[in-house]
Amino acid sequence: MGVQNAIRNSEITALLLKYFARAHIWVYRRTNGTVGAKRLRFPAALLTTTVRKSDEPHTTATLYLRGGDRVILPAAFVGRQEHPSWYLNLKENPEVQVQIRAERLDLIARDATGAERDRYWASLTRIYPPYRKYREATNRVVPLVVCERR
Repeated sequence: MGVQNAIRNSEITALLLKYFARAHIWVYRRTNGTVGAKRLRFPAALLTTTVRKSDEPHTTATLYLRGGDRVILPAAFVGRQEHPSWYLNLKENPEVQVQIRAERLDLIARDATGAERDRYWASLTRIYPPYRKYREATNRVVPLVVCERR
């Protein structure tokens, strides 16, 4: 494992990501997305899943792509070797809420099909080029999640 992968998968990186995410969510919620709907210059949404171990709601901030009524979420987790916990949560309970600015959507999540993956990855890497490196940094297949109305 190279130095970059060691850093990417370190406990320190995980802690930094955790606390950055908490601050981002706090600001996003308090401003109804007026502040926080862009992470740097990239589109950010709040995703709420049901924690598989406790049945409690948990919210995370994530970049997204919108395609009509669909919201597409990459479970890239900065190229870490494990899936993000939000992805594991929605595999057990696919009912999610996605907040984009002040809009709150109750949706059902599923993995993208092969054709959807091809189409959406191209769009995601155009809006956020580091996704290419995230995919290369991990041995796992980085899931793309399609969230849509029932």
